Amino acid sequence: MEQFVLDLFANYKDFALCISIFISVIVSIAGVLPSVFVTAANITFFGFAEGIFVSLVGEALGAIISFFIYRKGIHKVNIHSTNKAIIRLKSAKGFEGFMLILALRLFPFVPSGLVTLAGAGSKISLLNYSIASTLGKVPALFIEAYAVMHVLKLQWQIQIGLAVVAILVIVVLFFRKKK
Repeated sequence: MEQFVLDLFANYKDFALCISIFISVIVSIAGVLPSVFVTAANITFFGFAEGIFVSLVGEALGAIISFFIYRKGIHKVNIHSTNKAIIRLKSAKGFEGFMLILALRLFPFVPSGLVTLAGAGSKISLLNYSIASTLGKVPALFIEAYAVMHVLKLQWQIQIGLAVVAILVIVVLFFRKKK
């Protein structure tokens, strides 16, 4: 997927920034797609610092647009989660909602789409959500970008090995959760 995005950037250099942000918004709206391939493409194409900035803008805008869409569409959907912070967020507003969104964005194992959905179902304002979500994405994005940068420097055989291990871990966790 990363190569596909890089090819788009290369073929439409004048629109690479817009393409990257558009893809990030789509990934965010979908709620379940990983953004790491967009981050990898951004770092490869734009360079490390600019790639992080482009990724941050895309992810922040994607989270804000997703929040708006989810809020318009869900009204009173019951969000099922065992995460106490997600459950608490459903009734949060103001400063408490802001801090919960910020904390959930900082915690790397809480799915981004779930945070957005829970935030949309809460009483938090769009402005508070936008600021907290964007601030919370910064450290996670730096960690992701740093890891991606180092993985991209590895030989392709090691990259494939890491991808296989990651897929196996996800499959094991998925089947463990089902039991």
